[in-house]
Amino acid sequence: MTARQLASFSLAAALAAPAAGQERLRLSTTTSTDNSGLLRVLLPPFEKANHVAVDVIAVGTGKALKLGESGDVDVVLVHDPGLEEKFVAAGFGVDRRAVMHNDFVVVGPRADPAGIGGAPSAAEAFRRLNAGKAPFVSRGDESGTHQKEKALWRAADVKPEGAWYLEAGQGMGEVLQMADQKRGYALSDRGTFIAYERKVDLAILSEGDLGLFNPYSVIAVNPARHPHVKRELARKLTDFLIGPEGQKLIAGFTLEGKPLFFPDVIK
Repeated sequence: MTARQLASFSLAAALAAPAAGQERLRLSTTTSTDNSGLLRVLLPPFEKANHVAVDVIAVGTGKALKLGESGDVDVVLVHDPGLEEKFVAAGFGVDRRAVMHNDFVVVGPRADPAGIGGAPSAAEAFRRLNAGKAPFVSRGDESGTHQKEKALWRAADVKPEGAWYLEAGQGMGEVLQMADQKRGYALSDRGTFIAYERKVDLAILSEGDLGLFNPYSVIAVNPARHPHVKRELARKLTDFLIGPEGQKLIAGFTLEGKPLFFPDVIK
């Protein structure tokens, strides 16, 4: 699969005119599921089997959940357990189900001027980033990745500030490209980094810490809050994602011979 084939869905495409008689399901999800190319593989079989078009809006997890809160989508696929729990507890979402996981990695210049490569933990890597003041590009967009980054700064007992700390307010792919241009560091989900690995001159310098675990869940928007949402179609998508076909597609999705996500239901 080429980089061109992995081009992300756009909001404009999501709003394209439907085929005659075809139902549409609105899905808000993360830039990581989009940038990685997973949705280009995962959604077409579901669409074909159910005679439906899935309109994808790829944003940060915080914004994806806000779209659910306002009833602008029918279902969300996101990766921030804390925000997901609040979303469901507030009555905005129902039937939250684990779908898949990967992990976060800290990437940066191969020369590693901040010396994080030998850090024994992710928290220590972040302490060294603060001490070294090498450029660090943050998502800065309340996405799941941004929430994880903030948790890692707290674990490091550090409040990042100064000219070296850059808040991009952009998606994961753009952040990786900015980090490359600045010869700096970033926190990335592994899937998006693999998808962009040949486009940037960055290396994984910190990985494997339990604190870098990155689970994804699907949540239907609560029809009691928004009666217009397509609850039955959302249920069908959930069943597909956690069922044998969806889980097999997730397990088999690789790039450069590397798996990007790991199924949580069917191993």
